[in-house]
Amino acid sequence: MQEFEKLRDRLRSPRTRFRQREKVVKAAQEILDKRSTSEFLTFEILEVQQEHFRQTHRGRPTKDTKYKREVELRFDIQWKVNADAMEAALSGDGVFPLISNIKEWSAAEILQAYKRQPIIEKRFSQLKSDFQVAPVYLKSVSRIVGLLAVYFFALMVQALLERELHQAMEKTKTVSIPLSPEGRACRRPTTRQLIDVFEPLMRHAIHRGEPDDFEIFTTELSPIHRTILKLLGISATDDTA
Repeated sequence: MQEFEKLRDRLRSPRTRFRQREKVVKAAQEILDKRSTSEFLTFEILEVQQEHFRQTHRGRPTKDTKYKREVELRFDIQWKVNADAMEAALSGDGVFPLISNIKEWSAAEILQAYKRQPIIEKRFSQLKSDFQVAPVYLKSVSRIVGLLAVYFFALMVQALLERELHQAMEKTKTVSIPLSPEGRACRRPTTRQLIDVFEPLMRHAIHRGEPDDFEIFTTELSPIHRTILKLLGISATDDTA
């Protein structure tokens, strides 16, 4: 409405450039489109005839001076608020609509699933952080899709690994694991933390000459390693683990 007032001032200005009705209508409609208020405000363009009288000849006017009447077409604008549309909009103010094609779910279940969106977005952000997917130096679309599919499977494995560990901690009533920096307690371990804690471990195989004659040397597991393996149900003595 303030922009309509500014437009009206421009229309009433002696030096206005709005001399055609189409231009006035276009300017008013652009305001509604810009503010997305076409359903709340309606406007009307008015035609106003302004009379001007000019001397037919130059010089100082006298009692015998003749004048010529000139009529100039000017435009003005009026607007009003659509009360019905405003009332309907106010009735829905604050309502958060969710659209889903899952008919068997209740409204509460759909809302709960929607609230998990930030968690899902955070998971996909690991594609760029932990996995460093971008940039992809591939030209073939099929190869790009294939590469992203591999990373997606890795993301699924990562999520399943975390879920398995969290469920095991809950089942065994393990409140936390010292995986945070400086050995601080961590209540919700991530796959990134598991990779970091197991990264120093090494496994060496020395070939003695015979095809199947190997001697295996592995890094000794620390208590934190054994705790995690126990929670995940992985044997700490299995060479294939």
